[in-house]
Amino acid sequence: MSWLILALVIWAAGWTINGWLARRPATRLTSLAVPLIFGVTLVAVWEALVWGLEISPVLLPAPSIIATRFAASTGILWEDFVQTVVKGALSGYAMGCGSAFLIAVMIDRFPFLRRGLLPVGNFVAALPVIGMAPILVMWFGFDWQSKAAVVVVMVFFPMLVNTVQGLQATDVMQRDLMRTYAAGYWSTLFKLRLPAAMPFIFNGLKIASTLALIGAIVAEFFGSPIRGMGFRISTSVGQLALDLVWAEIVVAAIVGSAFYGGVALIERAVTFWHPSQRR
Repeated sequence: MSWLILALVIWAAGWTINGWLARRPATRLTSLAVPLIFGVTLVAVWEALVWGLEISPVLLPAPSIIATRFAASTGILWEDFVQTVVKGALSGYAMGCGSAFLIAVMIDRFPFLRRGLLPVGNFVAALPVIGMAPILVMWFGFDWQSKAAVVVVMVFFPMLVNTVQGLQATDVMQRDLMRTYAAGYWSTLFKLRLPAAMPFIFNGLKIASTLALIGAIVAEFFGSPIRGMGFRISTSVGQLALDLVWAEIVVAAIVGSAFYGGVALIERAVTFWHPSQRR
């Protein structure tokens, strides 16, 4: 009972502090403090409820147990991180987004390609990753290449659509002004249309950053060498080592958030002129 009372006290304290911060003027400090306090409150309540309700570690391990396993398995977690994120997710992200960008420029340059390539891209995006992953594993093998291929399939269409839409963002008057300066297609592209398309391009990059890690992890469920985050999760579930499963989930959450945040920081530096970046 004492653990349950502690959980209620922690939740009430977190709610009170965040409510007080929300009523104060928005600053950089409060914007960071509110989600941090909310996250710490959730973890503390989770810890108290697990011990108070005597939940089995097989069903839901306490954060302290997960942290202990995390500290004891840093070698395994690092090896899985390199295999899944560095080799699979990042390589597939670079290839998928890069190829989508180039094809978007081709579609913009040659309008007839829009009728042929965009429906194909839409068709590929509608394919379920659960169905494509085992096929790509059979084609490219059990190492990181098949995971990168799954990531390419997942990130290609969001990046393509956002880039094509961004290249159409400039209005007719702006393009006519470039023509009065005798600017050709490529000069107009680099000096006018690509800068105007940057918010759309970065929107596609941010969407793809979350899909890349998901695709690499899911692909490892269908075949992987004896390392990788998806491989570790699937085998640990079979061994009822749920603390290691949650440790891998924590790594994935940290990496995904850092990846998305890194892209957002680059976007802020590149598109500082856009109204969405003004404070």
